[in-house]
Amino acid sequence: MHALELDVALTADGRLVLTHDLTVSAVTSADTRPVRPDDPSFPYVGKPINSLTLAQLRTLDVGVRLPSRPDDPFAPTQLPMPETRMPTLGAVLGLVNAYEADGVRLHVELKSDPTRPALTADPELFTRLVVDELERHGRLDNAAILSFDWRVIGHAAAMAPGTSRFALIELDTLHWHDDLGDDIPAAARNAGATTLSPEHVMVDERLMSQATAAGLDVAVWTVNDPALGARMLDLGVAGIVTDYPDRMRDLWRDRGLPLPAPVEPLRPVTV
Repeated sequence: MHALELDVALTADGRLVLTHDLTVSAVTSADTRPVRPDDPSFPYVGKPINSLTLAQLRTLDVGVRLPSRPDDPFAPTQLPMPETRMPTLGAVLGLVNAYEADGVRLHVELKSDPTRPALTADPELFTRLVVDELERHGRLDNAAILSFDWRVIGHAAAMAPGTSRFALIELDTLHWHDDLGDDIPAAARNAGATTLSPEHVMVDERLMSQATAAGLDVAVWTVNDPALGARMLDLGVAGIVTDYPDRMRDLWRDRGLPLPAPVEPLRPVTV
């Protein structure tokens, strides 16, 4: 399954924006100006996303990575795009449709943390807004809803039963779930998931056997080493989440797996 993943959070005025973090990251965002001269919320970097309006967030420059340490592994992979603004989910879906990219599958992760309610949107409202936006753009049939907060997965199952739902899980968030027991795939299925998406360190033969019994595919994350990717495929995972799809293309080709057509950059890339 080939897809692009988007992380989404909800603003103070109920808008869906693309962001990896529940607070404005100093690594991916830089303040430029307040939305008005006397705005008491400025500067916005470090503030919760759900405490800021779309207008406030749109003043940020999110087109240049600002590494917090010299060995930031992602810095060399980023093409700076100064003056880029934080996009809304609707704008991205509209762009996909404008390009008639019907074959592009979108995985939308709803950023939600039940242990930090002050930073987290109401999961039912949040899910409803995302489902409605996907439906408005005709994307429900070629999308998936993902979340570490399995309350979102349950709401998505009720609101969009025909849309794939990925229950994300990692060692650090096991404590978010009181009723996991010793069968994580069964718990994910009962929460409404169609796919279990665990951190790669959790994947072994036992987990894969449980997933098969639960009737769930497994999509593992985040795998950037082709040797690890090969081991995951040998265990039977159905999908691999990676920061470096170019590395995985060679693995897919070696395994005789179907590959999407290569994409040419829209503008020259200089290193």
